Amino acid sequence: QVQLLESGGGLVQAGGSLRLSCAASGIIFSIPTMGWYRQAPGKQRELVAQITSGGITNYLDSVKGRFTISRDNAKNTVYLQMNSLKPEDTAVYYCNALNAYGNGRYPWGQGTQVTVSS
Repeated sequence: QVQLLESGGGLVQAGGSLRLSCAASGIIFSIPTMGWYRQAPGKQRELVAQITSGGITNYLDSVKGRFTISRDNAKNTVYLQMNSLKPEDTAVYYCNALNAYGNGRYPWGQGTQVTVSS
């Protein structure tokens, strides 16, 4: 059974930083492309950053230069370092492996809330 456990969210002022972690179990973690998604109130979930098994990354335009995704296959964990946070980054953040359409492949975890105050 696949489980995804996100942590590291919180309340931060604009310009601040947070580091999110996602521990995965029940999958061969080293194989799939992993991603961080977010969902703000009243909006659809969107893919923020992704990283392939080989470490190739891609980012949503609005977070380029501010967010960094990384992974530790030995620990089955993917990270999201978020710097220069803005109020519009406020959302619940989730991790998942990507399916062929860029959507989450496995059941979603509970996510971690990130709130950025102005």
